[in-house]
Amino acid sequence: MTAAEIRENLIVGLDNLRAHKVRSGLTVLGIVIGVTSVITVAAIIQGLNRHIQERVEGIGSRTYFVTRLPPAQFGRLPEKIRRRKYLNFSDARYLKETVPSLAFATAFAQRPSPGAGFGGRRAEPNEIRYGGERVDQIILRGVEPEYAEAIPLFSVAQGRFISRYDLEHSRQVVVLGDAIASALFGPLDPIGRTVRLNGKLYEVIGVFEKDPGLFGGPGVDQFAVIPLSDFRKRYPEVREVFIAFSVAPDANPVQVRNEVIEAMRRLRRVPYHEENDFEVVSPDFLTNLWNQLTGALVILTGVISSIGLLVGGIGVMNIMLISVTERTQEIGVRKAVGARRADIRAQFLLEAVVVTVMGGILGILLGAAISFAVRKLVPSIPATVSLFWVISGVSISAAVGIFFGYYPANRAANLDPIVCLRYE
Repeated sequence: MTAAEIRENLIVGLDNLRAHKVRSGLTVLGIVIGVTSVITVAAIIQGLNRHIQERVEGIGSRTYFVTRLPPAQFGRLPEKIRRRKYLNFSDARYLKETVPSLAFATAFAQRPSPGAGFGGRRAEPNEIRYGGERVDQIILRGVEPEYAEAIPLFSVAQGRFISRYDLEHSRQVVVLGDAIASALFGPLDPIGRTVRLNGKLYEVIGVFEKDPGLFGGPGVDQFAVIPLSDFRKRYPEVREVFIAFSVAPDANPVQVRNEVIEAMRRLRRVPYHEENDFEVVSPDFLTNLWNQLTGALVILTGVISSIGLLVGGIGVMNIMLISVTERTQEIGVRKAVGARRADIRAQFLLEAVVVTVMGGILGILLGAAISFAVRKLVPSIPATVSLFWVISGVSISAAVGIFFGYYPANRAANLDPIVCLRYE
């Protein structure tokens, strides 16, 4: 088929769409719904994937965590896991002494959020005051100086971080999240000012870089960090301990991780035939968790878009069959003047592709508009439409047109020209 014939068939196809606007619009609706759902969800997931990757990099690519319980588990944990022995603050020093390939190992602890209990008592919410201003529901964490190296997200924008001197002398100093500092001090310089943290006086020595959190959840903005030695003295009831360790630049992360596991098993006297009674969490646990969460969403989106494309494809087949019937005499005339079966088949197949591609383009535009609206209204969901999915949307639409348009096109190509010319 020459370029002139393709252009002529396109014109005929568009004229046919214009002649039956309502019918054509209803036909492409299914295609629009299917492509819109694919583009929108793909844009949201792609943007979130990039956001998750940035968070993983912010945690530290060579930083691992040792915890008593598995992170981010859904549902109630088995009793065997819940009854595990607590980690100790001294475990971090033991790891550093027994695993020479570690850059550092540091312990930290966190005061439970409101509603969490210890020893049958419910924890009071953490609060911080300055003058007449008050911020509650903050996250209070006791750390060592190496903590800032372990998790680069906790980088200081003003002032300084907890020092070794602060730790050794249990100094009452605090580093605040950006949101807490802004709420308490407004335009004032917070460094050197004294705040009342859970009723005790603390000197503000630093403010963290702004970090609102992941998907609107708690981020560094909601943290207040104090020396671990002071934390242990103030909150002896907190028994949950976490350890962060980093692999030395010239060491193999997998090998070092295995060495840490062996060291922890020896320290906790785990029998050789028993499973670990602790967890070693890799730096990409957020990525793995996100992939689990989005797996079901991808399947659901695939089902919805497939139904939409199937309905749209059936509509295309139906409208093309009606078009073949309505244009039977036209087909007979074209065959009488020399049109081949391949020409007739190509004409109707091209018309079907025009219908579906128009629906695909509308779906891409609508999906891009929805993605833009989501990004503006919910900044924590950075939806982004990529060129790959734009090309995929057009390709899927064209494929639907070819698949569902072939039968009507082939039927038109096989009509007897004598019968077509006598058709009333």
